[in-house]
Amino acid sequence: MDWNLNLKRLMGEATQLVRSGQLADATRAIQQTLGAAVARHSNEPTPASAGATPLQAPSPAGDEAPRWRSAAAAQDVEDAVVIDRSAPTPQAEPKAPTAPRPAANNHPLAEPPGSFTRVVFTHADARRHPHHYHLYVPPGATAGTPMPLVLMLHGCTQNPVDFATGTGMNDAAAPANALVLYPEQPHSANPNGCWNWFRPGDQHRGSGEPALLVAMLQDVMARHPVDAQRVYVAGLSAGGAMAALLGREYPELFAAVGVHSGLQAGAAHNVMGALSAMKNGAKPSAVTHHAADAPSLAPPPMIVFHGDADTTVHAHNGEQLIEATLSALATAPDGGQTTVETVHQGQSRGGQSYTRKVYTVAGSALSASTLHSTVVAEQWVLHGAGHAWAGGHAGGSHTDPRGVAATQEMLRFFLEHPRAARD
Repeated sequence: MDWNLNLKRLMGEATQLVRSGQLADATRAIQQTLGAAVARHSNEPTPASAGATPLQAPSPAGDEAPRWRSAAAAQDVEDAVVIDRSAPTPQAEPKAPTAPRPAANNHPLAEPPGSFTRVVFTHADARRHPHHYHLYVPPGATAGTPMPLVLMLHGCTQNPVDFATGTGMNDAAAPANALVLYPEQPHSANPNGCWNWFRPGDQHRGSGEPALLVAMLQDVMARHPVDAQRVYVAGLSAGGAMAALLGREYPELFAAVGVHSGLQAGAAHNVMGALSAMKNGAKPSAVTHHAADAPSLAPPPMIVFHGDADTTVHAHNGEQLIEATLSALATAPDGGQTTVETVHQGQSRGGQSYTRKVYTVAGSALSASTLHSTVVAEQWVLHGAGHAWAGGHAGGSHTDPRGVAATQEMLRFFLEHPRAARD
């Protein structure tokens, strides 16, 4: 059955159930339809650019488990070492080191340089225990030298190793001497491994998943020398939607935000709203503002990638992300800023055409040496691309190897925007 027709039928049935007071049945009907859609996409042959569906609303626990990448698929990422810091066991050394390496810092439980480690993490306010994250420490990490840190949020049906493999962010981060943190969403929190970007309890600072993710970030910062002016967050699909939320709720923490195939912060507040936003974009009435206790600061600069042939998350969502950032800048309490749009057309090495829109602060100098400090947003519209990480590695899920190098462009944008440059 055509998905649009199926969605229309679903919304009608769910509406009738809600009107009759059968809220649980309405939710179950939506979840079952989504589960069927996921199975359909999994069984249909699709081009690499189309991807599968890494962003879904929650499905019943009895649904088929998400497809995790095999060890062979993740062969380009160093085997992870699990560290449980609640136990007195000494940490493992990096795999087959060729020469002695200095410790990243003097903390006895800091992961060593050149490692990609799965860490057991406990947090007093977390609803589920324990949680895990993967941390990449670059080979050049040395004691006392602050490093940039990139928080990477995977999409639905993915895990940190899969996401690291597909994006290639570890390899890109090594020359920049940057740490990369990959939180892992447990299936007890969402059966498809999605970040719950559409739930009100997970949309505000100091609570839910935003608080958990920031706690993981602070855990890394307590054990490694991190440059607090160069902390960034990026994500794909559901992870992109959560990255946008973190940027909105913690503008004093994140220097810049990257969203690939995601939605703007607060685009939905329930499953039905999530479905609507994914297919058509968020309704203006659905988007909420900062939490009452969030700092009154201008939003972090944002870079957005979105395929205009994305049938999972409509490309209008990418436009809304940019519009929300520019609108927030124009009304910022510390002085509104107007912007100028510059449009560039290009083509990736793999033959994918794109339109890149760069937004700079009006009246700023536009010389090559100063342009980066005036850019507040970039939008990359990937023509003919579906729901997949552009320029990603074929060994990871939901990637489009022929696309533009989203990882390199995102990291370039991040490093051009230390937080001090906009304070």
